[in-house]
Amino acid sequence: MSSVAPTLSRAKPQPAPAGMVWIDGGRFRMGSDQHYAEEAPARWVEVDGFWIDAMPVTNRQFSRFVRETGWVTVAEQAPDPAQYPGALPEYLAPASLVFTPTAGPVPLDDLRAWWTYTLGADWRHPTGPDSSLTGRLDHPVVHVAWADVDAYVRWAGKTLPTEAEWEFAARGGLDGAEYAWGEEMTPQGQVMANTWLGRFPFETLKRGHNFRTSRVGAFPANGYGLSDMIGNVWEWTQDWWSTSAKAASPCCAPRNPRGGDQADSYAPDCPGGDIPRKVLKGGSHLCAPSYCRRYRPAARHAQPIDTSTSHIGFRCVVRPASES
Repeated sequence: MSSVAPTLSRAKPQPAPAGMVWIDGGRFRMGSDQHYAEEAPARWVEVDGFWIDAMPVTNRQFSRFVRETGWVTVAEQAPDPAQYPGALPEYLAPASLVFTPTAGPVPLDDLRAWWTYTLGADWRHPTGPDSSLTGRLDHPVVHVAWADVDAYVRWAGKTLPTEAEWEFAARGGLDGAEYAWGEEMTPQGQVMANTWLGRFPFETLKRGHNFRTSRVGAFPANGYGLSDMIGNVWEWTQDWWSTSAKAASPCCAPRNPRGGDQADSYAPDCPGGDIPRKVLKGGSHLCAPSYCRRYRPAARHAQPIDTSTSHIGFRCVVRPASES
């Protein structure tokens, strides 16, 4: 049975940063023993209080950052051939990964069936060079690699949440609950997040035949007033990928855990294996019961820092100065 997580008595700093919500620190059960191996073990951890964006960073907000700084995203630059030895020349051009619905059912063990390395796809052109941000200014920004996210948070005077902070915030005070809103995926038939509806990866049952992102805040906020913590887009966190978490009891909960080391984050089965990975949280609009049940606070995914896609975004945090 889920319960409200205990909070720590720490003063909330003032004034409140615009668009952010204060999360009291607390102790909670992080991870899960019920789903994917990389989520285990469920263990107690503790985090201090922090501010977090109520919604993911939008195209409108990212546009302002680019106007003021002149930042050019990773997807808008041609890759350095020296960093990708053996790459085909056609892949050494500005591009990003775009989800492309298939014509019908396909094996779900080969993601190349629905991901397309698309020349000219970037945050301004989310589905390819002929697309634009028209009607999408209040959608989450996508096609942002780690360097882009890091540049944005530095410009904004903020940072990214750790995996523990992100998961604590996503749970909305419901310690141990399956979803960010409770134990049922669709309580009383209500759709609570932008996840896949229909048969993946070719059929959508959403209004307007929508396969992609939605306006931030279009679905109910969680118990902390945070929107889109689940679904819509995966979100970058500060932590390097690791699967070495250890079980911990409430009395010995680690405080403000910071994930693994960069040296241990590489994919052992990746050609070259030389791109470190960060932790993504929250799932996306592509998560489906038949393919990716990662529309839960405990779910996590490893993402190479050089790779951008049409379903990854981010949100920021601000920690009190003594805890940064």
